[in-house]
Amino acid sequence: MKRISFIGGFLVAAGMLSPGVTTGQDYPTKPIRIVTAEPGGNTDLVTRLIAEALHLGQPVITYNRPTGIVAAETVLSSPPDGYTLLLQSSGFWVGPLVQKMSYDSVRDFTPVTLATNAPFFLYVHPALPAKNVRELIALAKAKPGALNYGSSTAGASNHLSAELFKSMTGVNLTRIGYKGAGAAGIALMSNEVQLAFGSGSFGMPHVKAGRLRVLGVADDERSALAPDVPTISESGVPDYEAAGMSGIWVRARTPKNIIARLNTEVIRALGNRDLKDKLLSVGIVTVGSSVEKAAAYIKSDIVKWTKVIKDAGMGEK
Repeated sequence: MKRISFIGGFLVAAGMLSPGVTTGQDYPTKPIRIVTAEPGGNTDLVTRLIAEALHLGQPVITYNRPTGIVAAETVLSSPPDGYTLLLQSSGFWVGPLVQKMSYDSVRDFTPVTLATNAPFFLYVHPALPAKNVRELIALAKAKPGALNYGSSTAGASNHLSAELFKSMTGVNLTRIGYKGAGAAGIALMSNEVQLAFGSGSFGMPHVKAGRLRVLGVADDERSALAPDVPTISESGVPDYEAAGMSGIWVRARTPKNIIARLNTEVIRALGNRDLKDKLLSVGIVTVGSSVEKAAAYIKSDIVKWTKVIKDAGMGEK
């Protein structure tokens, strides 16, 4: 007679599980895919490097979707079995604060680990007379609303970074929205907008070419990518921080032992020297964290940006 027991609420006969149910004891037994947004951006680069560095005994495939929203929906429509992961930046949990989504990033997903951090830089057009953050603030206050900043979609990190800057400095800047960070960069170089926040890969090559000027980095310490560039905090805006943190998620209800295995292996991959060097060359630093620390960070970040969004009069919530 077969022994009958209950595992996770499912009726199980000895040595057998109902179709589609897994306890993760033999995980993984098939290829794993990491879903991310469109190719070419920082999250795509991070995803590909992590996929290459993971050693789970099965192929790890990067699966690009047109947008971060579609990427999240793809993971949400997959079984909670650890074979479909999501890699996204902070827009994944901040975006729902601005517009209604088909998912709840906290309720429907469980973090595996924080993955990388890409502190933003404050860039201006070289024709702007401001040579540092203090001069920019003084110029903006002398001409309220006259300076334009460029950003991608409403609620994107480069948008909220500017709104946080406005809130903390009391300046009045006019937002000009574009379809993406690349288009905002072109507008900045043509002086259609006078400033913008963006990653190191977004603007530092243009700074070196003389097409842009960088005034500060939005982190609590200077960037190894540009150690001579002061932090915005030390330049007159204490405690200002804005970065593109990325993380890896699985669907909620994924077995804890699978999440623990993924956490261990992803953190090991993030320690790969070749991976770290490639990311650092474009201003991205590896992080790695426990599941609990990732959840706590996301919770505090949601509180931070909820206030910025409310102060700016944005959002549907």
